[in-house]
Amino acid sequence: MMLGYLLGRAGVDVVVLEKHADFFRDFRGDTVHPSTLEVMDELGLIDGFLTLPHQRLQKMEGLFGGTHVRIADLSRLHTKYPFIAFMPQWDFLNFLREAGERFASLKVMMSTEAVDLIRRGETVTGVRATTPEGPIDIEADITIACDGRHSIVRERAGLTVEEIGAPMDVLWFRVGRRANETENLFARIEPGKMMVTFDRGDYWQCAYVIAKGQYEAVKAKGLQALLDDVVRMAPILRSGIADVKSFDDVKLLTVAINRLKRWTRPGLLCIGDAAHAMSPVGGVGVNLAVQDAVATANLLADRISRGCPSEEELDAVRARREFPVKMTQAMQVVVQNHIISGALKPGNQPLKVPLIIRLITALPWLQGIPARLLALGIRPEHVHSKAAQTS
Repeated sequence: MMLGYLLGRAGVDVVVLEKHADFFRDFRGDTVHPSTLEVMDELGLIDGFLTLPHQRLQKMEGLFGGTHVRIADLSRLHTKYPFIAFMPQWDFLNFLREAGERFASLKVMMSTEAVDLIRRGETVTGVRATTPEGPIDIEADITIACDGRHSIVRERAGLTVEEIGAPMDVLWFRVGRRANETENLFARIEPGKMMVTFDRGDYWQCAYVIAKGQYEAVKAKGLQALLDDVVRMAPILRSGIADVKSFDDVKLLTVAINRLKRWTRPGLLCIGDAAHAMSPVGGVGVNLAVQDAVATANLLADRISRGCPSEEELDAVRARREFPVKMTQAMQVVVQNHIISGALKPGNQPLKVPLIIRLITALPWLQGIPARLLALGIRPEHVHSKAAQTS
C-alpha cells in the first residue's frame, strides 16, 4: 500500500491487489517506528495520521528473572518523533488508501488475489488473479510481490528462500484492560517462560512466547493452565483474562527468519516479507517493509514511467536494502540465541541478567543506542521520488 501510494504520487499507473474484502486482520504488525513516522512526515501525511487512535511507547522495560531492566529509551533520541506508535495496521492501510484516492493513477482492487504469474518467455508480464466475479489477467510492465512471508508470487517465480531459523513461536491474544490499569513493563522473562504485553488503550495485547513446535504441548495442558500461568507472570491481566474463552481466542504465530538470495526475475521484484521475513524481536518487520517501498520508489519510479526496467535495474533495490536486512536479522538472531533460547529452556535455574543488559540498565546514556537501532534501523530511507504535477 505504501509503494502504491508512492508510485501513484509519482504519476505511475499502479494497481494494488488485496485478497480480502477489507484490511481488518488482527495479527499484522502494529508498531509504527520513528523511521516510518518520518516517511509519513516527508509525504505531508503525519498530522492526519497521528489523529488516528494510537498509543505511544518510549521506554522499553521489563522483568528479567525478577530483576527490573530497561533496554531502550527513545526519549533520548534527537528525532522529530521519538516514540513508537501502536496503531492497528488496518487503520494505517485504510489511511494510506484514502490518502491515495486523490491520485488518478492509483487503483486499489479489494477481494482480488494474485494466484499465478503471466509470462512472455522468461519475462513476467503480470499476474493472474481471482475476484468475486471470476479470474482476471492483469498485465503490467513490472510486477512487485508484496504478498508476505508465504508469498504466492515468489513461489510461482521459483525464487529460493534461505531459512535462518528461530527458536520460538508466539501465542497472541487480547485481554481486557480497565481504565485505571497502567503498567510500564513491556516484557517478562522467567525460567522457561517469556511474555510481552502492549497497552492498547482498552485492552492488553499479549504475546506468550513458547519454544518452537511446542504449541500442541501447551494445548494438551489445557486453556486454564495457560491462563493461570499468564496471570501469575502478569497479575495486572487478572481482571480481563476471562476475555480469553477458548483456544479460538489464541492465535499461533509461527516465527521465521529468512530471506531471498535473489529478489528478482525479469519483470518481477520482491520486497518486504516476500523478500525477507523478520523475527518479531523489536517489532521492526512492518517498518523494514516500508523502507523497502521507499527505496523502490526512489530507485524506480522515474524509470518505470518509461517502461519495464531491466532485471539489473530492478536488482538495485536488493543492492540498496540487503545490507540493512542482513544486519537487522543478525541482531535478531543474537537476541534469539543469547536471551530467548536460554530463557525458554525448561528448568528452574534462576535467570541471570546478561552483562550487556545490566550495563544498559545501569547507564541511561547507553539506552539511546538500542533505541536508535529500534527507532530508525540501519540506513533509514527518505522520500526522494518526485510527486507528479497535478492540476
